[in-house]
Amino acid sequence: MQGIEQSRKFYEQIFAPMIEREFSQYADRIAVGLVGHGSECFGYDDEISKDHDFEPSLCIWLDDEDEREFGFALFRAYSKLCRNYNQDLQSEKSLGGAGGRGVMTISEFYRGYTGRCGAPETPEDWLYTPSHYLAEATNGVVFCDSLGKFTSIREQIKHGMPNDVRLKKIASCAFYMAQTGQYNFARCLKHGELGAARLALSDFVKNSVEITFLLNKKHMPYYKWCFKAMSELEFWGDKARFLSELINMPIDRQADIECSIESFCSDIIKILQEEKLTDSNSDYLENHAYSIKERIKNTHLRNMPIML
Repeated sequence: MQGIEQSRKFYEQIFAPMIEREFSQYADRIAVGLVGHGSECFGYDDEISKDHDFEPSLCIWLDDEDEREFGFALFRAYSKLCRNYNQDLQSEKSLGGAGGRGVMTISEFYRGYTGRCGAPETPEDWLYTPSHYLAEATNGVVFCDSLGKFTSIREQIKHGMPNDVRLKKIASCAFYMAQTGQYNFARCLKHGELGAARLALSDFVKNSVEITFLLNKKHMPYYKWCFKAMSELEFWGDKARFLSELINMPIDRQADIECSIESFCSDIIKILQEEKLTDSNSDYLENHAYSIKERIKNTHLRNMPIML
């Protein structure tokens, strides 16, 4: 049984009945789920994941005022449940592994990911908040949220990125893909810099994955899960295997790597053209990056360096 299912069972059979017994007057003000850091929150946990931080647990979110009124009492009740329920399921604890579980305020949870009490507010907030933070803030499952405040912020983060910020990020990815994959990979090999060539290929693949998420209007998770998450995307998810195989190609297969890079770039260019994000007809992605940049309406974002 995966972590989300274990936590749902814990919630339905143990936690929810306790709330009805001991906190019934507050039941409609308590949001509960499993969201945030950890493979189980993405649904990617497996047998290997069980070696640490794998006890059934919950995220319990309260409004600031409610936390002051009954947060400590709820914390004690939840801690007691966990001790009794998990006493035979102890696993190794990683540094910081317990973070993000238990009773917390809604603002505390989101501040850990966005630096704000909720969703990013300014274009700069959206631009500089790492994508994997936004992915972790919106993954997992919310079991109940009668108040609706936690879910409202969650939806803002999922779908609220300004289009200008999205364009800026797409332009940056396209630029890096051109520089690392179409240009510098082969040049590094000509110089005999095998390590630099491998780094160039790695950076090309990373930006290729990220641009795919951006074209899907999704937040890319931490690198450890990016290929798995990409394979689940509605649009172009089937390219995850292609990119995973590309990054693993032996460096002596230079011709095959270059052919794969150009093939992927050609496909990306067609998509950018179909989405009317570029006016260029070039086969070099850097030219498309600058064309995308010109579509940004926000003057400050448009005038920033194209590379993030």
